[in-house]
Amino acid sequence: MVLLVRLREALRVAESDPELVRSQLQAFGRQIPLLYFILLVNTMAVAATHLTSAPAWLSVYFPAALGALCIVRCLHWWRARHRPLTLESAPAQLRKLVWLAGLFGVAFSTWSLLLFPYGTPYEQSQVAFYMATTLVGCVFCLMHLRAAALLLLSIVILSFATFLVLTGYPVFIAMAIDMTLVGVALAFIIHLYYRTFSGVVHAQRELEASQLKTQRLSDDNFRLASIDVLTDLPNRRSFFASLRALSEQALGAGGGFNVGLIDLDGFKQVNDIYGHASGDLVLQEVGLRLLRLAEPGIFFARLGGDEFGVLAQHKMANETLVDLGQRICHALSEPYRVAGNVAELSGTIGWAAFPEAGTTVTQVFERADAALYVGKESRRGTPVIFSTEHETRIRRSSLVTQELRHADLEAELYLEFQPIADVLSQRTIGLEALGRWQNPRLGAVKPEEFIRIAERTELILRITEVLLHKALAEAARWPEELYLSFNLSAIDICTSARARRLIEIVQASGVPPHRVSFEITETAVTRDFEQARCSLTMIKKAGCRVSLDDFGTGYSSLSYVHRLPFDTIKIDRSFMTDVDTNSASKKIVKSVLDLCLNLGLECVVEGLETASQAEVVKALGARAVQGYLFSRPMRASAIAAYLQAALEPAYEVAAQP
Repeated sequence: MVLLVRLREALRVAESDPELVRSQLQAFGRQIPLLYFILLVNTMAVAATHLTSAPAWLSVYFPAALGALCIVRCLHWWRARHRPLTLESAPAQLRKLVWLAGLFGVAFSTWSLLLFPYGTPYEQSQVAFYMATTLVGCVFCLMHLRAAALLLLSIVILSFATFLVLTGYPVFIAMAIDMTLVGVALAFIIHLYYRTFSGVVHAQRELEASQLKTQRLSDDNFRLASIDVLTDLPNRRSFFASLRALSEQALGAGGGFNVGLIDLDGFKQVNDIYGHASGDLVLQEVGLRLLRLAEPGIFFARLGGDEFGVLAQHKMANETLVDLGQRICHALSEPYRVAGNVAELSGTIGWAAFPEAGTTVTQVFERADAALYVGKESRRGTPVIFSTEHETRIRRSSLVTQELRHADLEAELYLEFQPIADVLSQRTIGLEALGRWQNPRLGAVKPEEFIRIAERTELILRITEVLLHKALAEAARWPEELYLSFNLSAIDICTSARARRLIEIVQASGVPPHRVSFEITETAVTRDFEQARCSLTMIKKAGCRVSLDDFGTGYSSLSYVHRLPFDTIKIDRSFMTDVDTNSASKKIVKSVLDLCLNLGLECVVEGLETASQAEVVKALGARAVQGYLFSRPMRASAIAAYLQAALEPAYEVAAQP
């Protein structure tokens, strides 16, 4: 019973494993020509020797029909040899082959048994030999199809062995026994081969699965290495790889391309006001908007933070480049939904052309960055194309940077002081220290030029210390009622250690801390709000005063006033140019003055140049003022004379009509 179950299992097609079945059929397909060659050659040989001893229907027509059947099947295989074999069709195809193997076995066995009685003993031996060799050859050709091979083996062995035994001749009986034993051995070999073959198929499948998994992991690693996970844009590494490839291609073919750098304007405020999670949502939306603008030849990437890159792989005319830049800027300026609110941002783009702007990856990238910097300074929210003017700025900036690195700061840096006056008493109440640099090679360098470069290279830390020491040394000589106002950069308050260093310098100077007021711009505060608040709080606790400079020029000034320890707010000079003629400017100044009054803060109005302006701000409620109306910045040596002269009223306010 167990033997029958095993036999039935051996003759069954493995439909549960269609991939194995397909592998069987593919392997068998390579043996088909050999199979039909064996059948045709052996059959023709036996038929030829029996032409005179057997009837024509047995020696000619029957074998001819069998040969024709073999040729038809071989031609069918030839036409279908390149046809893809699917997993769904493989089991049905194998079942068909098993039935064909059975039919071929019955047909050829029947012909052999009918032919056996004719002829001499030699011819009968030839038939027996034909059956044995043909069977062995066909079984080995069908080795990959276990069910077909075993079915063919069973049909031939059982029919022919039974026939030989029934003849009663000892020699034929011996042949039948020998054939049966060989058949059993062949069945065992078929089983072992099939098990080995299926094991190889399964091992290959596992190997392919492992390779697929490895490839998937490799693809994932490549994606992680090349794609920004937040925006799904190519990352900085991918951008520069593409940039290098484009440059090599352009140099070889004599072509060119354009590089663009995009920076978001106002993104820092989103992070500070709504948190980094909301900032990430904004960056994701930026990524989606840029992807919608992508087209053949236009490649976007996220370089880090709120900076993005774009490659135009085919060089564009300036007009086309500006048009593309404006479309990008317009897309980025659309409102963003953040934490239930609407955030307004914009994007500035700097373009540079390869090889005109630079013949190396580094050069063309730096030129695009220079164009972006120009845009950030004066043309936010617009595209800027690198030009020779920018080249001049770069060279100047490089020269200033080199001179600043090697300068004798103690000897070359000096201060000028601009008074801060009380508009009611017309007395000086303090002086603002303004850093100046006189370089032997460059001459006088504008503060906005060297301070910007110093901040970018962090030389500002050394400059701040040198100037603060000089300013405190001068303040120690002033009357005690005067205070010193000193400007800080974002780098000066970027760490608590820096804040402590400023406090130590003040404490070592002998100037009481309450006579020292540190000014910081809102832009500097927004770089790292939490650290700025920590540093300014330390300075305030040490007894120094803290002022918010250039109030009204930032993005969210009011949101910082109540969150930072300010003592004073300085209204930016931009509101003073038309305060005596423009009602809007007047209302803004009045609002800020009222705000300071309500919050208990002092207010300094900067940029006064005419008595008319002074009269207006005085009427609005201002007391502390600063500007050319009272004095231009002066060297330290002129302060004593100025203070002596300032004992008398510095100006007369026009009489009321």
